[in-house]
Amino acid sequence: MTSEDAASGGDHADLGDIQRQHWQSTYRANPAMYGETPSTPAIQAAQIFGAAGARTILELGAGHGRDALHFARAGFTVHATDFSDVGLRQLRERADSEAVEGLTTGIIDVRAPLPLPDASCDAVYAHMLLCMALSSEEICALVREVHRVLRPGGTLFYTVRHTGDAHYGTGIDHGDDIFEHGGFAVHFFSRAFVDALAEGWDLRRIDDFEEGALPRRLWSVVQTRR
Repeated sequence: MTSEDAASGGDHADLGDIQRQHWQSTYRANPAMYGETPSTPAIQAAQIFGAAGARTILELGAGHGRDALHFARAGFTVHATDFSDVGLRQLRERADSEAVEGLTTGIIDVRAPLPLPDASCDAVYAHMLLCMALSSEEICALVREVHRVLRPGGTLFYTVRHTGDAHYGTGIDHGDDIFEHGGFAVHFFSRAFVDALAEGWDLRRIDDFEEGALPRRLWSVVQTRR
């Protein structure tokens, strides 16, 4: 990250607040915008978490909860979080209507320290949360917080759009590899940034996959706390 990027931290903070309102409006207008079935990364993550003996999952950026519900149905204890109370309300309503157990929700702004004790969960899952309108500095701070709340040997599974995506370098340029399309701002990840975030962790795997109609190009990353 350059000194120019660091100096624009205030702009990124403002952009994050704008994005929060945009997501609130989006969930109100499209309560099932991602459908009811779990994402492919969630299915993969459940298998990886289960094989590692995880029982408790913290989900960051749960939205209206299709993946959180999948984890809970698979027998995990899940704390699903988001900065949108609209999305979380939709998640709670669906969980209640389907009598899904083992699921709690909480509003979290990941630009601040995570409100959880040290070593309090077995796994952390974040599907496209890290590539939202967050500066490189905020992402690094968040990954440090994830390391803190994970138990030794705990697993972080995250997905991000990367610099091979068709939208990278186009649209409204907010700096720091953040580009906006259709009102949604995305921080596109380079491989060097993924490697930097894995420093001090055991990097288990990086997989390239596609999702959506564009299609979006993403990486899924699995790393464990030593």
